[in-house]
Amino acid sequence: MVVESSPATATGPGSPNAGEPVYLAVGMFRRPHGVRGDILFTVLTDFPERLRPGTLVYVGEEKRVFKITRRRPHNDGILFGFEGISTPEQAAKYTGKTVFVRADDRPPLPEGEYYHHQILGLHVFDESGQPLGIVKEILETGANDVYVVQTPNEKELLLPALKQVILEINLEQKTMTVHLLPGMTDW
Repeated sequence: MVVESSPATATGPGSPNAGEPVYLAVGMFRRPHGVRGDILFTVLTDFPERLRPGTLVYVGEEKRVFKITRRRPHNDGILFGFEGISTPEQAAKYTGKTVFVRADDRPPLPEGEYYHHQILGLHVFDESGQPLGIVKEILETGANDVYVVQTPNEKELLLPALKQVILEINLEQKTMTVHLLPGMTDW
């Protein structure tokens, strides 16, 4: 249901100020590789195939823009070359930096699928319209995501991202309507 995460990092999902673009974390630079300035990349995105020559990425807290010029698989990661980086020394400056893409550059998802940044912050209501809280975190469990909802009484409500629980997501109204299964609110 939710794809291409923006994991909890120091920068968090999105942008700090209204009106700024939202960025999605897609990976992290590990280390330089070879003599041409290539950088070994750890993949965080569900869609690494979208990171290809010509794609713009934004690196680090300052979101420095780089254009991918080459790409090839390497063991458990990907090697990338970038315009303006031609030596291992230049590449080494970016070791450990998080790599982002702009959310508005990502293609739309099929109906019923959402990016994590679209779910975080939604106001959650039960099917009778009773407010339950706000989605503060998404846990990726393998079987399905679990939405962590911070309730008004400072408790956490865990909602599995299943069709029988998540009835409706309205991104325009920033709301989620859910069906609570027995035991979900037994605090």
